Amino acid sequence: MRNFVIKRILISIVILLFVTLIIYVLIRCLPASYVDNMAMQLSTAPGAKSYEEWRAQLNAVYGLDKPMLLGWLNWLKEFCTGNLGDSWKYTVPVIEKFKDTIGVSFIMGLISLILELLIAVPLGIVAATKQYSRLDYGISAAALVGISLPTFFFASLLKLFFSVHLGWFDTHGLVGRNFTQLDAWGQFLDMAHHLVLPIATLVIISVGSLMRYTRTNMLEVLNADYIRTARAKGLSERRVIYHHAFRNTLIPLVTIVGASLPGLFSGALITETLFAIPGIGYTSYQAMISGDIPFTMFYMTFLAILTLAGNLLSDILYAVVDPRVRLS
Repeated sequence: MRNFVIKRILISIVILLFVTLIIYVLIRCLPASYVDNMAMQLSTAPGAKSYEEWRAQLNAVYGLDKPMLLGWLNWLKEFCTGNLGDSWKYTVPVIEKFKDTIGVSFIMGLISLILELLIAVPLGIVAATKQYSRLDYGISAAALVGISLPTFFFASLLKLFFSVHLGWFDTHGLVGRNFTQLDAWGQFLDMAHHLVLPIATLVIISVGSLMRYTRTNMLEVLNADYIRTARAKGLSERRVIYHHAFRNTLIPLVTIVGASLPGLFSGALITETLFAIPGIGYTSYQAMISGDIPFTMFYMTFLAILTLAGNLLSDILYAVVDPRVRLS
C-alpha cells in the first residue's frame, strides 16, 4: 500500500506539472485580460500615455512580456514557495481572497453531498429490489428528469416559483438587508435561509445520476451467483440485500464519493453565479472574465490538485470497503 501511494503521488505530481502548463498557456492566449482593460482605462485619462505604451508597461510589471515557457517556470517557482501573488481584480493577496470565499462553498458542497447520498442511495436500492415495478419506473423517471434539467434552467424555475411568485426566498445574495441588525443566531438563520435554493438546485441536479448509478450496480450484484447462494441457504431478504449485496455495491460508489472531493472545495460555479453567492466558484468566475491571471491560475491548479487527490482517495478506499481488494 505504501509503495502504491508513493508511486501515485509521484505520477500525480508529473500530471499536475503538465496541467498547470496547459492552463497557463490557455490563460495567456485569452483574447482579453486585466492588463488590456486597465491599459485602456489609463490611456483615456487627460495627458496619459497611449494604450500601447500602458500595455507594454503593465505587461513588464506583471511579467507577461516574457515567453510563455519562461513565464510558467517563474509562476511555478513562486507557487512552490507559497507566493501566490495578489489578485488583479480584487487587489488583495490570492490566498486571502480564497480564505474569505472557500467557507461558503465548502458548506454548500458538504450539505449537498450528504443530502445526495441520503436520497440517492436508498432510492437506488429500492428501485433495484423492486425492478420493473411502478415504484422503480417512478424513481427512474424522476432521476432522468433531474439528469436532463440544465442547472441554469432549473435554478431559474426555483427562483421564479419560490422567490417571485411565493416570495419565500430572495432571488440572490447570501444575506438579507437587515443582516447587520440581527444577533448571531439570527444571522445564522438568515444565511441558512438564503442557501436553501442553491443547495436544492445542487441536490436535485446531481441526485439523479447517483441514483441511477446505485440502481445499476445494485442490479448487477443482485444477479451474482453468491446472492443466489445466500438466498438458497435461507437467509432473510433484508440480510441478503443490506449485508451482502449493498456492501459490494459500495465499491463503485466509492469512486463517486472520491470524485466529489473537488466539488466540496471548488464551489458550484454556475449555481453560485446564478444566485450571486460569494463563494469560490462565483469569485473565480468573476476573476476569469476579468483576466485575473494570478487568481485564475491558483483556482485551476487547486481544482487539479483536488481531482488528483480524489482519485487517489478512491483507490485507497477500495481496500477499506472490501477486504478482498488489495493494492500493491
